[in-house]
Formats: sequence, structure tokens, C-alpha cells
Amino acid sequence: MKPYLEFHALQQLTVLARTKNFTQAALELHLSQSALTRAIQKLEQQIGQPLFERKPREVVLTDHGELLLGRAKEILKLVEDTFSELTEAGRRGRIRLGAIPTIAPYLLPNLLSSFAKQHPDISVIVQEDTTETLIKRCSHGEIDLAIVALPINAKHIDVEPLFEEELLLVAPLGHPLAKIEPLTIQAIADYPFVMLNEAHCLSENIASFCRRQSVQPVTIERTSQLATVQELVSLDHGVSIVPQMARQIDLSNQRIYRSFTGEIPTRTIALMRNAFRYQTKAVLALLDHIRLHRSPPPPSATHNSRNSRQNRAHPLR
Repeated sequence: MKPYLEFHALQQLTVLARTKNFTQAALELHLSQSALTRAIQKLEQQIGQPLFERKPREVVLTDHGELLLGRAKEILKLVEDTFSELTEAGRRGRIRLGAIPTIAPYLLPNLLSSFAKQHPDISVIVQEDTTETLIKRCSHGEIDLAIVALPINAKHIDVEPLFEEELLLVAPLGHPLAKIEPLTIQAIADYPFVMLNEAHCLSENIASFCRRQSVQPVTIERTSQLATVQELVSLDHGVSIVPQMARQIDLSNQRIYRSFTGEIPTRTIALMRNAFRYQTKAVLALLDHIRLHRSPPPPSATHNSRNSRQNRAHPLR
């Protein structure tokens, strides 16, 4: 077995090297002189060489002692710096927050802005990714929390539902679906559909709802961004179904949004975290903040008049 150097032995070496006196070093280290003598002797046995030359009035480092002293100072400084960084990080706090792309740009800006005002010493690093990737990162401890949409099926993952959100029809201005009554999910069956890529859980959520209603939309285009879905709808490439939070920040006058009648498509927004991971004070503070604001962002007051008229005729449920 290779010899190992104990941390406190390096501390004792540096103090004795500085004071050059066992009695003074022992007082400074709050040890008895005999205990310090035994500790230095043990260290010399581990090294296999004398570290100090004993003289009548002082002790002086040998060449081996000088070499070990240099390394000891480097090690002690590294440890000191590490503890300082950890202490400062603990005081400031840093959180790695995951979110799926159909939530992050809509829910997080207001949420994190209000959190920053209340906790200026805590930094939140957002990692946007698909549900599958966020589950892996959460399981591996690479993120502290994630805001996702249910269902989540993973071992050792705690899931806490936050709120339910309605999914709305989005269609280009002047589209026949803007006036049809009642607007059921069956009404979209004959129209081309624009969807997110299958990697997004929202796509499966919508597809599952449609299957339960015996509806199979004809998907003609897929994209990776919800904003692109909305723009393609404006260009009359098709219609789509999007979350209410995406509609609430939409300032375009080229799209209309409507709620469905009958069974309404929804999704459930939830918090996800590793059940076995230690929750720091910073993480607990963000958890409390999210729970306090567990609702969709309020509707924007700056929607154009055409959207406003449409919304009054077909209020969001």
C-alpha cells in the first residue's frame, strides 16, 4: 500500500517550518509538544527521509523538507481556495433549471424575472431540451429541477403537477374554422396540419387526444419550434393546436385562436426533480417561488383588435 499524507500533517509541517520551534508551533496548533513531535516523526517515516534538522535552539528544513513544504503550501492553498469558492457559491446559490421548448420561452421570462428580484444572489441557468433528454439529465444530477409536461415515466424522479393548460386551435386569418360552430376536434380532420417534430412531447399529447376522438389529422409539415408552427399557419400552410401560453404572447394579427367545444385538449405542466438529490436552500427557494406562481402567464394586454374580437366571441376556458 502506498503511503498517504494526512491533511493536518501538512498543516503541522508548514507551521513548524515557519516557527522553527516545536514549542511555539505546538501552541499555535493547539497541540502538546509531544503530540506534534510524534506527528512529525510519523510524517518523516512515511517519506522515508528526515524533514527537519534538529539544532539546539531551532529546527531547520532539510532538502526533502523544503521540497515537501513547497508541495504542502500548494495543496493547502488549493484546498483553501476550493472552500472559499464553495462557500461563496453556497451564499450566492446557483440553480440549473431545465425546461422543454414549448414551455421555456413562454413561462420562464416572467417567472425568473420575479424570482431574481426577490433573490438577487441566486443565479438560474436555464437548459432547454426535450423531455427525454431532461429526464436523463435530472437522473444524472446534471440539472436540479425541470419544468415539463406530463406524463413522465422514470425511476427515482419526483413529479409535482403545477397547473393544467388548455390547447387551442390556431388558424390563419379568414380560415373557415374561424367561424364554424360548434368547433369540435372532428372539424379539423379535413384540413392540413402543421405540427412539431415527434421529439416534442406536445406532438404526442395532441396525437393521443385526436386518437381518442377518432380523428387523424393529415400532417403535412413538421418543425422544431412552436414559433415556426405559428408562422407557417400565418402563411396558410395549415392549421395547428398550440398551448394557451403560446397564444398569450402572440402579437400577430394574421392568426386566430379558438377553444374547442366538447372535450377540450389540455396538457398538465409539472415540476420534475431527482428524488435522491440534495436540495440546496437556493433550489428550495425556487421551488417555493414556482409553487406560488403555479398558473399560466396572464393574457397579454397588447393583442391586436382582430384577435381580441375573436377571443371575446370564443373565450378561453
